[in-house]
Amino acid sequence: MTEQQSFYDAVGGADTFHRLVAAFYRGVAADPELRAMYPEEDLGPAEVRFRMFLEQYWGGPKTYSEQRGHPRLRMRHAPFAVTPSARDRWLGHMRAALDEIALAPERDEEIWRYMVMAAHSMVNTDEPQYPGAIDVSGR
Repeated sequence: MTEQQSFYDAVGGADTFHRLVAAFYRGVAADPELRAMYPEEDLGPAEVRFRMFLEQYWGGPKTYSEQRGHPRLRMRHAPFAVTPSARDRWLGHMRAALDEIALAPERDEEIWRYMVMAAHSMVNTDEPQYPGAIDVSGR
């Protein structure tokens, strides 16, 4: 009996995840709205953390958990106002990064479904109301 190959190995391992996350963070670095959500001056540490998380999630090394413990994604994102528009901007950069690395279509679809689900689950704040808006919620 043979062991099933992980997604991580099937898409090219560390090199693929390095390219994906680097492409994603190039987009974030050029996006003033998203860039403001990263408190560190240098995006390098955030890039490393995200890459380690994705590698572990998709069947690669367990470095993320060894260094940082359980991912607790919602808790780690709680200090930041993740709005639907921030989610959409994040997804736009992730889509561009995935397009750049050009995975096989079925692998692209698999990782994209996860990214969409994860991005939607991180939203923790409504869009800010514009000045003079009428609150129709009844509060």
